[in-house]
Amino acid sequence: MLIPLFQYLDQLDFPGAGVFHYISFRSAFAFILSMFIATSIGQRIIAYLQLKQVGETIRDLDLEGQMSKKGTPTMGGIIIMLAILIPTLLLTKLNNIYIILMLISTVLLGALGFADDYIKVFKKDKEGLKGKFKIIGQIGIGLIVGIVLYLSPQVVIRENMEILKNDQIERVHIRYDEVKSTKTTIPFFKNNNMDYAAPFDSFGKYKQIAGWILFILVTIFIVTAVSNGANLTDGLDGLATGSCAIIGVVLLILAYVSSHVNYASYLNIMYIPGSEELVVYMAAFIGATIGFLWYNSYPAQVFMGDTGSLMLGGVIGVFSIIIRKELLIPIFCGLFFAENLSVMFQVAYFKQTKRKAGVGKRLFKMSPLHHHYQKPGNGTIDALIQWPYQAIPESKITVRFWIIGMILGVLALATLKMR
Repeated sequence: MLIPLFQYLDQLDFPGAGVFHYISFRSAFAFILSMFIATSIGQRIIAYLQLKQVGETIRDLDLEGQMSKKGTPTMGGIIIMLAILIPTLLLTKLNNIYIILMLISTVLLGALGFADDYIKVFKKDKEGLKGKFKIIGQIGIGLIVGIVLYLSPQVVIRENMEILKNDQIERVHIRYDEVKSTKTTIPFFKNNNMDYAAPFDSFGKYKQIAGWILFILVTIFIVTAVSNGANLTDGLDGLATGSCAIIGVVLLILAYVSSHVNYASYLNIMYIPGSEELVVYMAAFIGATIGFLWYNSYPAQVFMGDTGSLMLGGVIGVFSIIIRKELLIPIFCGLFFAENLSVMFQVAYFKQTKRKAGVGKRLFKMSPLHHHYQKPGNGTIDALIQWPYQAIPESKITVRFWIIGMILGVLALATLKMR
């Protein structure tokens, strides 16, 4: 909203108005503004939630310090949403299809999580929104994103082309023509563009349509999986918030290099016109999560609830798809991936042992994975994996998971050159 104003002021030679042309300035401004919004309105929203008795319902899982969290305000994801949306609306070009998609995704995913929290808190139903309705909502949002990316004429790429000399890459040239494409970046391979339409060569003229259908299905899966992964990770004070901030830094860098012709050429990745506005959005995302961490760090004054976790995870998935880096998600979202897998393996192992022995056993002392480290491995819990034998304090688990997230983020960025 501010861009047209500053463009007008720039035409009048107003001092300093020209800085709004620069992505770096708008990104820095978005980061600072989002952090300011999160920290300044956070206390007021927390006080309001306390007044309305919007407290977290805690199940007794026999974890150290767990019951002290009872009554802590939840639905704090509203703070994160506002801190993302306001800078994005003020500092980005609102006619950009990618920004429109990110705004829609943020609002819809936040609304889905809000509905879940509302049922838990105000309807006193611990189960919240029924699982099937939550999945339907996530699938619907993924479908909207996939179809818009398919139909919009603004969604194009300029492909990277390798110029060879004596079977060696002499340089990388970014094509001048902008094309609709089902291609994405695949890590670790020299020929790093994978086409979703490639398996459908036998479809003839319908090859590209089949590729887009597969792309849409992958989009639905990623939005659902990453959203649920963030939701499962949100079990310790600051864990999901800090992890999302780290992932946000990785995505900001990936978006920036994908939106810059020279960097895209140097890194041998496709150039995505218009994606530079996403850098501003992701700067606001990072600022919002760090600002929320002011209140969400141990001991938490507020929890984000599903309003925040479903939204943050889903937004990460949508953003990754837009910049064609979704195949890197298992790396930079490795924590979410591990949390998802820990629950799946726990359930599968329990069912298998129950089928064989009549009594179900656990693989981990507790799932999701972060709770496993909060339980002592003294043999009182019938679990296959007893290590660590001493319970680890919550704050230490959180920081160690953040460190792992940083390592995974650096590895994801390193894949751009590890070919």
